[in-house]
Amino acid sequence: MESTPDIVIIGSGIGGATVAAGLAASGADILILEAGDHIADQPENRDQRAIFQRGHFRPKEMWYEHGGVAFNPGNYYNVGGNSKFYGAVLVRYRREDFEEMAHGEGVSPAWPFPYEELEPWYSRAEQLFQVRGTLGQDPTEPHHSQPYAFPPVPDEPAVARVRAKLKANGMHPYSLPLGIDIDQWLKKARTPWDAHPNSFDGKMDAETVSLTLALQHQNVRLQTKSRVTRLDTSPDGSRIETVHYLRDGVPQKVSPNLVILSAGAVQSAVLLLRSANDKYPNGLANSSDQVGRNFMNHNSSAILAISPFFRNDAIYQKTFGFNDFYLSDGEGGPPLGNVQLLGRVSGTILKANMPKVPEWLLNRISAHAIDFYAMSEDIPHPESRIMVDGDRIVLKWHRTNWDAHLDLVGKLKGVLKKAGFPIVLSRPFDKRTPSHQCGTVKIGTDPQTSPLDVWCRSYDHVNLFVVDASFLPTSAAVNPALSVAAQALRVSDHISRKELSA
Repeated sequence: MESTPDIVIIGSGIGGATVAAGLAASGADILILEAGDHIADQPENRDQRAIFQRGHFRPKEMWYEHGGVAFNPGNYYNVGGNSKFYGAVLVRYRREDFEEMAHGEGVSPAWPFPYEELEPWYSRAEQLFQVRGTLGQDPTEPHHSQPYAFPPVPDEPAVARVRAKLKANGMHPYSLPLGIDIDQWLKKARTPWDAHPNSFDGKMDAETVSLTLALQHQNVRLQTKSRVTRLDTSPDGSRIETVHYLRDGVPQKVSPNLVILSAGAVQSAVLLLRSANDKYPNGLANSSDQVGRNFMNHNSSAILAISPFFRNDAIYQKTFGFNDFYLSDGEGGPPLGNVQLLGRVSGTILKANMPKVPEWLLNRISAHAIDFYAMSEDIPHPESRIMVDGDRIVLKWHRTNWDAHLDLVGKLKGVLKKAGFPIVLSRPFDKRTPSHQCGTVKIGTDPQTSPLDVWCRSYDHVNLFVVDASFLPTSAAVNPALSVAAQALRVSDHISRKELSA
């Protein structure tokens, strides 16, 4: 069967669902193709043994390191994409992140436009995702043209005591901007939301917000279990002519006027590379030879601060962070990164990484611990890349700026020890954890060095847009979801004005 909708959107994560929401009112016939299915409302959604110990939701696939070693990635294929499991931190890049920034290990390049260009779309995205937050607490906070839609999610008493101690010691903790209705979330079960799947339980994710809004319009359709396998171009290569996909294993195709690729930073690059043809032997949208390159994944670590005199009875915990080491190391040196609370780490969660330790003992440790997440920028590097080898996805991650991350972890340990936690443990996240993958199909003003222009349109194919975290030219050191959503709204407005009205 072949159909001819006006627009096909490949993927329903933050990028795809939000661009659909932005385009829905245009009246264009929009088909969203999603490889996975909806996450059902099932007991495993709040079962930490199922999630963390048994890997109930992990994908049944393997990727490969450049040397050939296989590993199971932590990427999810379902309606809403990875946002179904995210920590719902919807934070803006700092204004300085849009400018060239010198780090201890290289330079993070400037964006092709300044913060002020994206600022109105940040505000719209915050309103769309019903972000809870407050302004004026974080000295690095850039200008906001609108306040947050709702007040911040409140600290639980144990968390409030730690925030107060940090503030008394000269730090600047701020309420994390969160997309979570905490009362609704806790009605289902008293668990954190971080890394727990959401089935319309109060987390503002790509499905519950953007996709729900888009599907209120009769001109927007979602088709699940439809994995796109290839894009074909017109004979002259200037347009995407056909989208091939498998639906329940049956080959099908569709021929839209516009294609918006939003499969995620890894899978979008993979699809373009696998769609190589005689005119584009290195892959589609790849005259620059940059598709798959500049892969970035935040340098990140979990930090457990433990004190026998501290009792943590928090349920969700993830309510504040601080950026005192974001723009510099606090002593005039290079930037180090962001610190924020993790969702409450129970003994059950700890057991997944320490299988030989009795869970009752880990629960005792957890009862006297508070859990942080340290995150540092990964600088784009052309040899950090996604490649394909037949059916294999090959990840060659050239991790950069790791020394800066170790410095951030060291600074954080000192801060927490000063705050009364004599034991501070750290554990880095590895490639199995999708720590904000981005950068593989970046935007730029020069088609020789960038696959996409500033509107996320391919320089090679006039009707192809790539709108997901792959467009990000830098990773910064904060969660990217809001930046992806803001750019998706900006791009959808551009498409409505320039493409659909022509």
